[in-house]
Amino acid sequence: MRFFKIWPNVAGGVGKGTVFDSSVHPPIVSKLHYVVEGWFGDVIVTTFPCFLVTEETQRALQKMGFSGATFADAEVTTSEECQEDQPGLDLPHFVWLKVNGRAGQDDFGIAVPFHLIISERVLDLLESLGIPFAIVEPYDDR
Repeated sequence: MRFFKIWPNVAGGVGKGTVFDSSVHPPIVSKLHYVVEGWFGDVIVTTFPCFLVTEETQRALQKMGFSGATFADAEVTTSEECQEDQPGLDLPHFVWLKVNGRAGQDDFGIAVPFHLIISERVLDLLESLGIPFAIVEPYDDR
């Protein structure tokens, strides 16, 4: 199986409602509040050290069966700038993708220094749903 390094679009950042332990690196997030500053259609977005996917993507991943991640609820809001720049933005419901797999073995994994690694079948799924602003390149763990 082939694997890929993906840099999802950074559509926002951590909000005031986020709870995390910054005494470790990467910080351990126990509650996620994601503030969208601008969204242009990607079904996976990020802000260090978290990833979110649309509910549609979650359902598609669950249907195909995957390894290396779980889902959790996240509070997702839009910034004032986003509301001004993209009035009427119909934001899909996002869920927190908590990656816990091994890079190059599971469908989702994290490689040092903090790269999201996905399997080819997950990449195919994400591309079919829309990741126009993500950067993807082959991953070789050797």
